[in-house]
Amino acid sequence: MIAYKAPLPPDRRRSAPAHASRRQRKGPLWAGAAALVLLGGVGAAAADWRSPDASGGHADARPEPTRPGHGSGRHSQPPSPSPRPSGTPSESDIPVTGPGTFTVAAGESNRVGTGTTLRYRVEVEDGLDLSATDIARQVDGILADRRGWTADGRSAFQRVSSGPADFVVKVATPGTVDRVCGQYGLDTGGEVNCNVAQNVMVNLRRWLLATPVYADDVTAYRALIVNHEVGHFLGHGHVGCPGPGQPAPVMMQQIKGMHGCAPNVWPYDGQGRYVTGPPVA
Repeated sequence: MIAYKAPLPPDRRRSAPAHASRRQRKGPLWAGAAALVLLGGVGAAAADWRSPDASGGHADARPEPTRPGHGSGRHSQPPSPSPRPSGTPSESDIPVTGPGTFTVAAGESNRVGTGTTLRYRVEVEDGLDLSATDIARQVDGILADRRGWTADGRSAFQRVSSGPADFVVKVATPGTVDRVCGQYGLDTGGEVNCNVAQNVMVNLRRWLLATPVYADDVTAYRALIVNHEVGHFLGHGHVGCPGPGQPAPVMMQQIKGMHGCAPNVWPYDGQGRYVTGPPVA
């Protein structure tokens, strides 16, 4: 699946193995309006953790049921998303698996940020009714946003369509995500995303349907997917809610519960302050 595996720059290597949960039995999903969904995950909500193989990789724990009022609150900074479109597909419209081959978004983006430039590609699994060009435009915008990872003053990004790439954002069917993530010991259960090696694997279900907290703002949720999984690629681990009413960190597993935090999809706020919380083992 990996066309090129460039070594990470020294400041992007993880200081310790990323966490990944043990494989678990799959449970029922998306039960009516209170469907269970997840940003990039693996295992059960109460899963124990183990270190993956030397290749690294990261996927989050599966969600707990949505509670009344769960996830209520305001974005710390409006992420300039659009409302959920009326033509959003249903769960049954989304293909379960695909060929495992990908179309690369053509062209390249301008370099954004300062510091070490990380080159990335955007790819869409073949056979999907999605435009690689449109998805690349969305990913470019997320990574270029002033509230994104470029605000750390060390990260710069540029999308390419050929040549070496440090990481690849791939939108794929659940089955293909399972296969790629499973090569690194992660069980994404047909539902969620992961970051393994240079691959930022985006589950088609999550890209199209979001989660209950972001059901009316799918575009914002897409920013959360990209920022969370690229955050893992950059070496960031999970953190918890810093306190009631405060913005939820991007590296918080928001689908497991907001714990009083307000929804937020950006690593930094509008004043350039990093949004974080207590480390989660």
